[in-house]
Amino acid sequence: MANSWAMDGFALFVIKSAVVVLLLLLEAIGDGEAARARLERWEAGIRMPTEKEEREENGEEIGTRWAVLVAGSSGFGNYRHQADVCHAYQLLRKGGLKEENIVVFMYDDIAYSEFNPRPGIIINHPQGQDVYAGVPKDYTGENVTAKNLYAVLLGDKRAVRGGSGKVIDSKPNDRIFFYYSDHGGPGVLGMPNLPFIYAVNFIEVLKKKHAARGYKEMVIYVEACESGSIFEGLMTEDLDIYVTTASNAQELSWGTYCPGMVPSPPPEFLTCLGDLYSVAWMEDSEIHSLKEETIQQQYQNVKYRASNYNTYDVGSHVMEYGNKSIKFEKLYLYQGFSQDTEKINQNSLQFHMDVVNQRDADLLFLWQRYKKSEEGSKKKKEIFKQIAETIKHRIHLDGSVELIGNLLFGPERAASILSAVRPSGWPLVDNWDCLKALVRLLESHCGSLTQYGMKHMRTLANICNSGISQDAMKEACMAACRGRPSGSLNPSNLGYSA
Repeated sequence: MANSWAMDGFALFVIKSAVVVLLLLLEAIGDGEAARARLERWEAGIRMPTEKEEREENGEEIGTRWAVLVAGSSGFGNYRHQADVCHAYQLLRKGGLKEENIVVFMYDDIAYSEFNPRPGIIINHPQGQDVYAGVPKDYTGENVTAKNLYAVLLGDKRAVRGGSGKVIDSKPNDRIFFYYSDHGGPGVLGMPNLPFIYAVNFIEVLKKKHAARGYKEMVIYVEACESGSIFEGLMTEDLDIYVTTASNAQELSWGTYCPGMVPSPPPEFLTCLGDLYSVAWMEDSEIHSLKEETIQQQYQNVKYRASNYNTYDVGSHVMEYGNKSIKFEKLYLYQGFSQDTEKINQNSLQFHMDVVNQRDADLLFLWQRYKKSEEGSKKKKEIFKQIAETIKHRIHLDGSVELIGNLLFGPERAASILSAVRPSGWPLVDNWDCLKALVRLLESHCGSLTQYGMKHMRTLANICNSGISQDAMKEACMAACRGRPSGSLNPSNLGYSA
C-alpha cells in the first residue's frame, strides 16, 4: 500500500510538472491570461496526496475539526469522568483529529493515584485497554477552571492562565465537538476548582464564539445530572449548535461498570470505570462507520441504551437542544473517521447495564475501600469516619435547606415552592445574579455545597423566582445554620461555588 501511494504521488508530480510547462509555453506565445486561469483551475482540482482536503458529500470543503474535552471532577472516587475523557481523546485521534486541534481539561490525579491498581493506566471498560497513554496535559490540576475553559472556547490566548496555552483558534468553516463529563445540578456543571460553570455564562460564551464567526457548526455532548437544565430555555437554534445531554433538566445521570455490577470491573478496581451516557456514545462510535452513521442515529442509539430498554428503570432521558437540522449530518464531520472501524451488529451490544447515580458513586468507592480493609485496622476506622462525615454533611445540607424554606415560606407552602419545576422551554431562573448571590449566602453560613449539594440549585433558583430578597435569605441562613461552618466545610478553604 505504501509503495502504491508513493507511485501515485510520483505520477501526479510528473503530470503536474508537464502541465505547468505546457501552460507556460502557452503564456509565452501570447495566451497568458487564459493559461494562468487554466493553471489555477487545474491546481484546484488535482493535488498531491498530501495536499488533498476532505470534502463533504455536496462537494463543499470541510474545515478543520476541533474538539474540547472536559472532565470536571477530581479524586479517585470520580475515576469515571477522567476515564471518559481519555477514551474520547483516543477515539478522536483514531478518527484523524490532530492533537493540536484537541484541547483536554482533566485534573490528572487518578492515573498515578495510590488507589489505582494499575499505575499509569486508565481504563473505561471492564475489558478495556489503556486510554491514558498519549493524552495531552493541556489543562490539569489548578488550571482546570471555568475561566480557562471559556478562554479556550473563545480562542483567547491572553485570557488563559497556566496550562499549555492551547485554544480553539477556529475559523468560519470549521467544526467544533465539545464533550463534558462530571457532576451537575440544575443550571450548573462542576469543575474541580471553583466556581461552577453556570448555564448563563456558558451560553454567553457560545454566543460570543458564534458572533465572532468562530465556527460553521458545533456539536455538544454533556454527561451530568440535570444536564438538560444547562440548555433549557437558553439554547437557541440560530447559534448553529446541536446539543445532546445525558439527562433532562430534573433527573440524575448514572455511573456504570462499577464494583458488584454486571458487567463488573476487574476485582482490583474499587470505583466505577465509566458513565452510562458517555460509554454509550463512545462504544457506539467504535462499532459503526462514522462516514455512514448520522448524529441522529447515534442520538437514538444512546437514548435507547441510557433508558435501559426504554423502561427508564434507573435510566435517564437523553435530550436534544439547539439546531436540530445538524443531527442529520454524518458523525465523521465532528468525530473523524477510522478506516479500520470494525462493524459489529448493533444488537450484539449489551444495552441493559447496572448503574449507580452520580451523586452516590463517591460513597460506593468509600464503601468498597471499607469492605476491603483489614478488620480492626486504623485504616478501616479512618475510612468509616470519612463515610460518616460525608453522610453527616449531606444530612446537614438537606436539613438546612428545608429549614430555610420553612422560614421563608412557612411549612405549608415551602415544599411545593422549593421543589417546583418550570415548564419545558423555560430557563431555571430569571435572575442568574440572584442565584449566584444566594449560593454564596448559603455557603457562607451553612458550608460548601460540594458535588452533592449541587442538587439544591433548583431550590435556590425558586427562592429567587419567588422574589425573596437577599436580606431575607441571609436571616434565614443565619437562623437555620447558626454560625459559620468550620474546617473543610468552610468555603474560605474550598472556594465559593459562585
